[in-house]
Amino acid sequence: MYKGQKPVRNSVAPSRLQAGTILFMTVARKTDIGYFLKTGADEVFLHKNESHGPLDMNEEVEVFLYHDHENRLAATMDLPYVGMGEYGWLEVVDLSSKMGVFLDNGINKHLLVFIDDLPKLRDEWPRPGDRLLVALKQDKQGRMLAKPVTEQEVLQISVQADESMRNKNVEATVYKVIAAGAFLLTEDDHIMFIHRDEMTERMRLGQTVRCRVSFVREDGRLNGSMRERKEVQYGEDAEKLLRYMNNRDGAMPYTDKTDADIIQDKFQMSKSSFKRALGKLMKERKVEQVDGWTKVIKQED
Repeated sequence: MYKGQKPVRNSVAPSRLQAGTILFMTVARKTDIGYFLKTGADEVFLHKNESHGPLDMNEEVEVFLYHDHENRLAATMDLPYVGMGEYGWLEVVDLSSKMGVFLDNGINKHLLVFIDDLPKLRDEWPRPGDRLLVALKQDKQGRMLAKPVTEQEVLQISVQADESMRNKNVEATVYKVIAAGAFLLTEDDHIMFIHRDEMTERMRLGQTVRCRVSFVREDGRLNGSMRERKEVQYGEDAEKLLRYMNNRDGAMPYTDKTDADIIQDKFQMSKSSFKRALGKLMKERKVEQVDGWTKVIKQED
């Protein structure tokens, strides 16, 4: 868990209690269903379900303030994984097509990442079980929301990589998706960029993948790939094309002149990967190109 600051005990009573605050409060009154807690002139209610056991009058307890399901400011003794002024990884637990995604922040009420803070394309939204690197913010009504971390916050977390990382396999989680690819943070906090041509599938925010470091930049950032090293990938791509043709009577209407978009759609590989694989097969005299078609060369017995 990454945090911008640790929760601190309040030495001066705030003039206005706010959601997202962790503070110590004193039991001022008891009811059948809970306790009224006080700090300075302010009071807030702690339901028995949010207490870690019976409390005594004037007992001091540490609580987290949030808006309950009826939008009332309330207290819980369950402390959040991420508080105001902090940031960290939280798990996605639910999705709403109209509102956004909900995260588990360690308390009964889940934390919302509003739809405006998510990618415009729905297939780039995180799924339940994914993890988002977020900070907390408040809306105009003072309610807590989560938002993906900014690039500046990622820089505070990140660690520069050295050349020894090249060609290593790492686990990394997507924290930002753009048209050209995706930015990830590795398990060792290195920033990595994977271009869409180096993806084996379309990536989404919060997705964790196993990938290979293809290049270490001078600034300590990494370029990554979900593909095998070229000498391995050539062979796999070539076998994929050969299988495709053998399942179509030994031919396909695609050559090294075919448009890149068609290649990507049919084979989920870039035009350059397609040409390398095709070149390998032609060099090995396994295929030939004739009149806009690629055909398997029948081997003589």
